[in-house]
Order: sequence, then C-alpha cells, then structure tokens
Amino acid sequence: MSAPTGPEPPSLDRDVDASARTELPAVGLGAAVGTSRRRIVRRLVRRPAGVVGIVLTGTVVAVGLLAPVLAPFDPFAVVGPSLSPPSGAHPMGTDALGRDLLSGVIFGARTSLVVAGLVGVLVLVLGVVVGTISSYLGGWTDDLLMRMTELFQVLPRFFLAIVIVAVFGSTLPLLILVLGLTSWPLLARVIRAEVLILKQREFVDAARVAGASGLRLVVREILPNALPAVSAFLGLVLAQVLLIEASLGFIGLGDPNVVSWGYLASQAQRFLRVAWWMSVFPGLAIAATVLGLNLVSDALSDVLGRSR
Repeated sequence: MSAPTGPEPPSLDRDVDASARTELPAVGLGAAVGTSRRRIVRRLVRRPAGVVGIVLTGTVVAVGLLAPVLAPFDPFAVVGPSLSPPSGAHPMGTDALGRDLLSGVIFGARTSLVVAGLVGVLVLVLGVVVGTISSYLGGWTDDLLMRMTELFQVLPRFFLAIVIVAVFGSTLPLLILVLGLTSWPLLARVIRAEVLILKQREFVDAARVAGASGLRLVVREILPNALPAVSAFLGLVLAQVLLIEASLGFIGLGDPNVVSWGYLASQAQRFLRVAWWMSVFPGLAIAATVLGLNLVSDALSDVLGRSR
C-alpha cells in the first residue's frame, strides 16, 4: 500500500524567486549612480588638464551669461576713434568703425554660448533617441537607424552649412538648426555602444526580473549609466560646432545682427598689418574655448576609461 500523500511542501525555487523579487526594488540605483558621478568629478579635478579645461570653459560660460553686465559698451556702438590700440579706455582697442573690441569679444562669448547650448541640446536628444532605440531593439531597426546615421555622418557639415546659409539667409536660428541636425551621428554611435554593453549587465537583468518595463529599464537603469561616457564626446562635438560657426562668420556668412568671434575676425582681415589686436583677441577667445572643451573631454574620457 502506498503511503498517503500530504500537502505538497513549498517549493524552494518559488521562495527564492519571491525573496529576490521582494529585495530587488530596495537596491538604490539612484544612490549608486550619484556616488559614481561624484567619484568621476573628484578624479576629474585631480587632473591638471581637467582643471584647466574646467576653468577655461567655465570662464567662457560665465562671461557669456553676464555679457550685458561685463561689457562696458554696446558692441555695435561707435565709442572711440577708429583703429585705436589697446588702452585704459579700451583694453582690447577699437575696430575700423570705432567700436569697442572688448565689448564685442564679451558679447561674442554669449553668441557662442547660445550656439553651443542649443546645438548641444539637439545633438543630445537626437543622439540618445536614435542610439538607444537602435541598440535596445536591434534587428532591422538597428540596421535602418545605423544606415541613416552613416548617411548623416558622411555629409560635409561645413559646406552644407555654406549652401543652406547662402540659399536661405544667414540667421542664427537657421545655423543652429543645420549644425544640430548634422552633428548627432557620433553621439548616436557612442550611446548605441554603451547601451549594448549595459543591457547585458546584472543590474538590468535584476530589474527585468523585478518586473520593470522596457521603458523603465532604459530610462531608470541604462541611460543614467550611459550618459557620463556620452558627455565626454559631447564636448568634442561642441568644439567642432564652435569652429564651424566661427569659420562661417569669418567668411561673412554669419548672422549680421549678432556679434560673434568669427564676425570680429572677419572684420580684421583688411587691417592685419595695422591693427593686430582686431584679430588676436577674437582668435584667442576661440582658441581658449575650443581648448577648454577638448581638455575637459580628454580628461573625462581618461577618467571614465580608468573607472571601468
């Protein structure tokens, strides 16, 4: 005779799975991400190149934000004799029309800040959206989006901007739109590579087991860990954007209603031998800004590479 069977004992696998589901939400991912970011910042400020880059970039940002306060004159106003060398009244001299060059350089920082900020937003949004969708979904979606990325990547941005500005007019919003729509492919490729790695990590698997949806996995688990690496490449993209904007202004295709460093350098072409200050100070401003962005990007890339 077979022994009577009692109630089935509780499954150990089910207990372990339930315990895991109960404990997983307690993992403080936000705190971990915040700690990682603070560690990256501490390592960044320990590097001389990173500190120099932060100081240069921060100075340009501060000058751009405080331009109306810092500039002694209206950049378009005639306030002195033409082609006056640097002096106490005009520390950077005046241009051919008698306009204060220091005020022009300060307001040029504001123009560069606007261009870099708005282009950066466009590049970040497009790059993150395309790169994340491509890598997370995979398959034919990945192939389609990457082929589109390659198409935009091979477009000559400078010559395309020249053609569009020559046809539709040289306005600052149009220039920002053109540069933003043609500068995102590098970030899309970077974010795609990061998401491909991160979606295989254990904490993403744990969140998936805990019942997180695909959107929640991307927004709460993957992107916060991918964006620090993207920020290193964003600085390089913005440095290239500023150079293109300055180059367009130098050849006379910038917005004539705003003061930019390229515009100031363009005005100095006819007076290189008699008014050196007209080209030197705008050129130094462009060089310092591009150098600062590159130093921050290089230091951030080095820090992120060592932390992995």
